[in-house]
Formats: sequence, structure tokens, C-alpha cells
Amino acid sequence: MKIFFFAIVISIIFLKPTVAQNSDTQNLCVGAHYTEKEGKEVLTKLREEYQTKEAWLKRTQIIKQGILEGADLIPFPKKTPLKPRYSEERKYDGYSVKNVAIESLPGVFVTGSLYMPEKKQEKMAGILSTHGHWGNKDDYGRYRDDAQNRCISFAKMGAVVFAYDMVGYGEMGEAGWEHHHPLAFKQQLWNSIRSLDFILSLENIDPERIGVTGASGGGTQTFMLTAIDGRVKVSAPVVMVSAHFFGGCVCESGMPVHKNENHQTNNVEIAAMAAPRPLLLVSDGDDWTKNTPVVEFPHIQYIFKLMGVENRVEYVHLPDDKHGYELSKRKAVYPFLAKHLKLDMSVIQDKNGAINEKGNVIESYEKMKVFSASNPLPDYAILSNNKVQW
Repeated sequence: MKIFFFAIVISIIFLKPTVAQNSDTQNLCVGAHYTEKEGKEVLTKLREEYQTKEAWLKRTQIIKQGILEGADLIPFPKKTPLKPRYSEERKYDGYSVKNVAIESLPGVFVTGSLYMPEKKQEKMAGILSTHGHWGNKDDYGRYRDDAQNRCISFAKMGAVVFAYDMVGYGEMGEAGWEHHHPLAFKQQLWNSIRSLDFILSLENIDPERIGVTGASGGGTQTFMLTAIDGRVKVSAPVVMVSAHFFGGCVCESGMPVHKNENHQTNNVEIAAMAAPRPLLLVSDGDDWTKNTPVVEFPHIQYIFKLMGVENRVEYVHLPDDKHGYELSKRKAVYPFLAKHLKLDMSVIQDKNGAINEKGNVIESYEKMKVFSASNPLPDYAILSNNKVQW
């Protein structure tokens, strides 16, 4: 319950003051927008609206339009050169890593780390790793052990992995960017789109084998990006898809992406827009995903059945787990992404078939930074959310 309480506190402290700056606050669906009972009833009513594949596809266009309009991403900003800047490569057993910054817009540097398999293939899968709102600087964002472990393991399995900082985290935060900003959803979703552009621009990447996964707020980024960008081929949002909870941070629900005069949706429908692409839900018994087996998954499974791909959606529910992306959740995600992205699971298994993350080198925050005295942040870098020219 501590994590749940933390999310509510974040909603109260940060969300209410900042969303007041948005002009469409009456259409915001914030945090626990419904009770659990109401969320279930909404799904029951929605099911009546689409009883054929054609009806669902029509619904997806309305939802996608609502997300993009609500995020003020119609039309898209111009996609300017990414201009990646790399640190020196660090080689480890079975993989290597180097830090990289890309420009999602001129002067807007998105910082992250690129993990590569030791054995390069002619065609390799690509995975985006998003992170949630773990804000303790000693247990922080993409630098957390759980985030590094999954990136390393995916790389050992044969994928190229890009883990990047959410708006206002890591080096973006050090530079002056704020996470709790009225336009955080727009800025973050655009950074995710450009991060997808980046991974697809790399040599030997197979565009038909692109996945994205993250937990909590990173789970929100996972299903939002999948919903609006068909280049994502496999999606695994962890501990976030809920019928009644819409996300307690401005980067999830601080812009009117769930509701406008033409529609109202929820994160269950948005996650289901992955269909016919494979989708995995991972849930636990201690947060807003506790009802997944009886509420959220049946509705999403119904939609996948309408699409004729019922076998492409799965869920793993861990009733004794809490909110996070710890090993128990990674054990669920590894085989799913391995199956659909054609990765080699055997390299992270011991002789008994158990997942083995031994040998993964967890790096320090300082080692994972892109910019330094020898590779300084350019003078033209934008250091504030408010100074972006869209």
C-alpha cells in the first residue's frame, strides 16, 4: 500500500496545482477517476458499443484522435535530425552499453543508455525501456536495478535496447526540466516517438521486431505509444492497466487525452489498441491492477477475439506482489518478448531453465550519464519545459 499511497500523494501535491494551467480541465480524468465498481460497469457498457471487428476499429480511430488532440500533437511537430551523441562503449559478458543523447526537437536532449548484444545479428530486435515514478535519487528511474537488469537481459537475449529518461528525470532533471509540468504528457509522448525513431534508425534493426515495456508510469508510456504508433509490434505494460485508475501524474493524466466532447475512454481500451499485435499485461494484488483477471483482462481478451487474434494477448497476475518491476515480473515478460521478438531465452537461463541474472553489471548513476567535462552539454541545449518551440 505504500506505493499506492505515494501515487495518491503525488496526485494531490503535484497534479492539482499544475493541471489548472491547462484550459480543458473539465475533461481531465485524474487518478482514481472511477470507483472499482464504476470502472467495471463502464467496460460492460462499452462492450455493447463494439460487437464486431469493424465497430472496434472505428472506435480505435476515435480514441487515437482523442489522444493526439488532447496531447496537442495534431499536427505532429516536424521530425528534425536526432543527432545522437554517444559516450564510450563499456563491454561486459554477453553485452555492451553506451550512453546516448538524442534531440527529440532542436536543443531538447533526451538522455539514455543503449544496450547491445555481444553477438550481433544481421537483423536484430529493438526494445524501448520506459520507467516509472520512482523518484528517490538512490533508487531512481532507468538507473534502478530492475531497469538495468531487464535491459541487460534483453541485450544478452539478442535485442538492442534503448532505456531513456522520462521528462525531468536523470540528466534532463539536472538540466532544469520539470516532470510535474502541465505539458509533461505531450513532451514525454513526443520523446517516446522520437526514441522509437532512434532505435529504428540503428544498423541491422528489424522493424518487424520492435517491442516496448515499462512499469507504472512507464507502463502508461508503453500502452500510449503502442496505441498511436503502429511501428511498435509487441507491448508489455506492467502494473498499470486499470479500468478505474487513470494515472496520478501529469505525464499520464494532466492533459485531456481520455475525454473530449466526442468520446470518453480509459486505459483498458487504450491498451487493447495493441490488437492485433501481441500484448502482455502483468498485474499484482496491491495496487489498481488487482482486478485484472476478472475485469481488465476479460475485456481486452474480448477485443482481441473480435480481431481474430485471441491467442496474442496474455496476462500474468501476481496476487502476492506489490507495485514494481522486480524479478517476478521480469520472469513473466522475458518469455513473452522472447517468443514474439524471436529472442534467445536460453542465454539467461541456468541448466534447470530458471532465469539467471547473475553477471549483470549494475552501473552507477554517474557512469550512465551522457554529458561530462569531456562531452559537455551543448550551449544551445534547452533547459526548461517552457522554452520548447513546437
